[in-house]
Amino acid sequence: MKACKNLQSEIWVVDNNSTDDSKAFLSCRFPSVQFIWNDCNAGFAKANNQALAKASGEYILFLNPDTIIPEDAFESCLSFLQQQNNKAALGIRMIDGSGKFLKESKRAFPSPFTSLFKLTGLARLFPQSKIFARYHLGHLSDAENHEVDVLAGAFMMIPKTILDQTGGFDETFFMYGEDVDLSYRIQKAGYTNWYFAGSTIIHFKGESTKKGTLNYVRLFYKAMNTFVKKHYSGGKAGLFIFLIQTGIFLRAIVAVIGKFIQKIGLALIDAAIIFTSFWCIKFLWSTYIRKEVNYSPNMLSIAFPVFTVIFLIASYYSGLYDKGYRQSQLNRSTFSAALVLLSGYALLPESIRFSRGILVFGIVMAFVLMTILRRLLMRMGILSRTENEDGYRETIVVAGEKDFTAVTALLEKAGMPEKVLGRVNNSLTSSSKALGSIHQLQHLVTMYPVKEIIYCEDLLSFKEIIAAIQQVRVNVKNKFHASGTSSIVGSDSKDLSGEYLAGTSKYTIAKPVNRRNKNLLDVSLALLFLVTLPVHIVLQRKPFGFVQNIFKVLFLQRSWVGYAPASTGLPRIRKGILTSTTLPAAINDLPQESLQLSDEWYATYYSATTDFKKIIRGYRYLGY
Repeated sequence: MKACKNLQSEIWVVDNNSTDDSKAFLSCRFPSVQFIWNDCNAGFAKANNQALAKASGEYILFLNPDTIIPEDAFESCLSFLQQQNNKAALGIRMIDGSGKFLKESKRAFPSPFTSLFKLTGLARLFPQSKIFARYHLGHLSDAENHEVDVLAGAFMMIPKTILDQTGGFDETFFMYGEDVDLSYRIQKAGYTNWYFAGSTIIHFKGESTKKGTLNYVRLFYKAMNTFVKKHYSGGKAGLFIFLIQTGIFLRAIVAVIGKFIQKIGLALIDAAIIFTSFWCIKFLWSTYIRKEVNYSPNMLSIAFPVFTVIFLIASYYSGLYDKGYRQSQLNRSTFSAALVLLSGYALLPESIRFSRGILVFGIVMAFVLMTILRRLLMRMGILSRTENEDGYRETIVVAGEKDFTAVTALLEKAGMPEKVLGRVNNSLTSSSKALGSIHQLQHLVTMYPVKEIIYCEDLLSFKEIIAAIQQVRVNVKNKFHASGTSSIVGSDSKDLSGEYLAGTSKYTIAKPVNRRNKNLLDVSLALLFLVTLPVHIVLQRKPFGFVQNIFKVLFLQRSWVGYAPASTGLPRIRKGILTSTTLPAAINDLPQESLQLSDEWYATYYSATTDFKKIIRGYRYLGY
């Protein structure tokens, strides 16, 4: 809307059956925007054509929703098209949320050899070659305007007179390929397609279909197949289709392997690494260090698998196999596993113990190999890195006082007030409370352990924000806050879903590792209560109910601690014997507001220790 300020314009938004209450949220906030609300996912091409049929402008811009536009972008683009006598269509220079140039901003039409070079990896090996990197026109500078073949569907500005001749998107394409097809028809009609470097937009990408998934492979190559059959013929089409089918097969194999590793394959590989590490250390130990000791093969064939299983269980409950990867996860998991193994080893009878050195060095070797494996998987794109969420004072906010107050309020509501290191202002003398000026941003993120920068619109225009993220050359995350909104958004990779922070709390009870630990604590205590039942029968106020509750917890029907019945909007957990107040719901006489606050605190700051303390305090009521 800011980019349209000096233009006579209309904005159409087509919603493909969103399920997140978009209609109720957006309609009242943007009364000047014209919405089309579909009752099904009609696909990218059809949805754009719906708006095109109603649009009345002399120029049409097809724009993805996951974009940030500089204030002068449209005027610059229109001026360029007018210089071409409106005989051209235009795409724009695009960067992702980290400031990295998106190669798909300029592309050539697919051909058998172009596809072959991309498929075999030659395009990546020679990214600036006119021959091998033709798919993304790697030999053309991204800082200069160029006539190209393909415009990216994320931003296509086209004079209406051209679209009247070519028609809109081909609705045969559901997603992917429709921009290639329209670009091809524009050229066939005698017009040109231009890559425009005079302005830059942010395109977060990765929001509709995650790259590398089976669904992405299927949709992308199906679109390419459709394009070839429509526009190529004869032997060229046959060769191209063969390469496409080969690409589908190879990419599908990679996607399946990647998915398998992400889901359960990583644990199986870890198991093989741990088991092999123990055997290798045992061989080296008995061959070079303790030659005089004969270890029982039967004992070791039982002990090593048991140790491997214990190692994996300890790692699982430490969060090693949660989504994403952090080195601290592996460190914590290895330490936990080592503690469990060595404690268990110390409890074994002297007659069946073997060398503690084998155990210790086996753990060390497994740790080193698992670290190397994860680094390789990250380089291959199979495993993604997640940042440490427990970091302290890791965020710089580039903002004026107004937006800084709004952002810190959002972070505080989300349970992360400690993240903010400070504010960056637009001058050295504006405020003594600021860390520095925008001109010192590169120095500040280098000097301090900054992991994230939040750019706010009240200090910089969107054009200045886009320029700033390209100038800060360090590995930090970027997020963005528009004045007057109640959210912070950002995405650092075209292959990953973006992140947003809105006016809702960040509940630690929703983390997979905390859910597992809660379940483990529930079942462990239930078993302990069952084994020591005679003692509890005497101590409990309602012994019969206590026995019933033990079995309800064992069969995962109830939890020892849950929410008060009045609370809504929190992450779902099983109904509790006790509530967050440590009392059962039957005798909770606190007002509803107090119960909700108690549950909010419980969900926000949950840990297994929290449950344990509440169970001890409410022990007498476990039979209710």
